[in-house]
Amino acid sequence: MRADVQRWFARRTSAAADWPPEYLIERKGATTVSVVLPALNEEATVGPIVAEIAELADRTGLVDDIVVVDSGSTDRTSERAAAAGARVLHRDEILPDLGSVPGKGEVLWKALYGTAGDLVVYIDADLTTFGAHYVTGLLGPLLDEPAVSLVKAFYDRPLAGVSPAGGGRVTELMARPLLNLYFPELAGVVQPLAGEYAARRSLLERLSFVPGYGVEIGILIDTLRLEGLDAVAQVDLGDRSHDHQDTQALGRMAATILHTVASRLHPGTIASDQLVQFTRVDGEIVGVPFGIPSTERPPMVRVPGYDRRPAVLV
Repeated sequence: MRADVQRWFARRTSAAADWPPEYLIERKGATTVSVVLPALNEEATVGPIVAEIAELADRTGLVDDIVVVDSGSTDRTSERAAAAGARVLHRDEILPDLGSVPGKGEVLWKALYGTAGDLVVYIDADLTTFGAHYVTGLLGPLLDEPAVSLVKAFYDRPLAGVSPAGGGRVTELMARPLLNLYFPELAGVVQPLAGEYAARRSLLERLSFVPGYGVEIGILIDTLRLEGLDAVAQVDLGDRSHDHQDTQALGRMAATILHTVASRLHPGTIASDQLVQFTRVDGEIVGVPFGIPSTERPPMVRVPGYDRRPAVLV
């Protein structure tokens, strides 16, 4: 790594154990915290995650609001989340005049309108292993250091039957090579695509959001450009387990990430918004085109009524 990246890594890398709740309680003061779980058909996992966060909130007061934003589930995701203690919002009910587009980034963006915490913690709802240290670890650098605006998680991601830490395939095959090539300042970020991260609202509301799986790398690059590398920190959360997707699904994710990076390097120059993949049907190879979401949501501070929305902390 470059010398400046090595210095950043030493200064801005910590572990969840470095941030005990007792210390964070002292640092929190009047700061408010919203924990947001974007969810789509996660009835098997969302309840236990919400319950763990609710227990942390009751025990420590570190979390003021737990929100699950349903992205159009057809199962009992919303019911399980509400029963466990979350405030449940539906993607289509937030800013309905602006409509909804598919993708994780849309849910994360709309969650800003539906929450009021000074700090926002994003937790994926499909985790099969989860502990309260995910939340406390991500909050630690933000409550400890005013210069930090974005905290990314990193962890070991087992790939069943293949590797004890081989789950980050799109990271290693697409995201990391791109960042090392075009944004070498970010070469020290262990998991740039991590779905668990926390940030100051004052940062997030100034960023545009990619609607699909490019949202994480877009937020990371845009934070670097807006506030500099020292505004980014990362925390080791240990292990992360969730269901893995097949190779074609990973290919679509990779294409979205590539488009997001390209849009930051050369705005307006992307020639195609499709990825063609191939499958065999009745013995014949058939090309199947997939659209890559490219229309970004604007910074929330530009959305009419954002500064006048009602207080929603509970």
